[in-house]
Amino acid sequence: MTEMIVTLQQLIEALRNELQQYGEMLALLDHQQEMVMLEGADDILHSISGVENQSGAIQAARANRQLAQRNLADKLAEPRESTFAHLIPLIPEQYRPLVTALIQENNELLQRVRQRAQQNHLLLRHSLDMMQRFIGTLSPSDSSVPPTWEQNPTVAVESGSPQYHAIV
Repeated sequence: MTEMIVTLQQLIEALRNELQQYGEMLALLDHQQEMVMLEGADDILHSISGVENQSGAIQAARANRQLAQRNLADKLAEPRESTFAHLIPLIPEQYRPLVTALIQENNELLQRVRQRAQQNHLLLRHSLDMMQRFIGTLSPSDSSVPPTWEQNPTVAVESGSPQYHAIV
């Protein structure tokens, strides 16, 4: 029975860690959303890096929780791929409310993280679309417009003109 308690404590710790990682991701996504609204390009790039790093932390926490879940299934002599819905009725009654609450909180927070990530994706895509339209106004495809510097890097200014002196 003590092995079961140790296994349950490891599972509870893994669930708490996973919950913490989802919470940190939600905070990062909230910050990223603020940066998109404020149009802080450097901050947006920094937030994307933070989100990627936190994604790795979530993957590690999830793998740790899945291992603890498989260990619990082993201790209960159940198949390793058993779901929590199958395992919870088999654990000691005093642990059921805590484990159930942690699983529910993880699922709810994961749903919020997914929703926020989708919102941010749409906001970032909208910002990118607006920037592309803006760039399009600077580089029209109309051939009557003189070519841009990238298209024709020669300078068509006489050496004695005021523009030439202003550039140099």
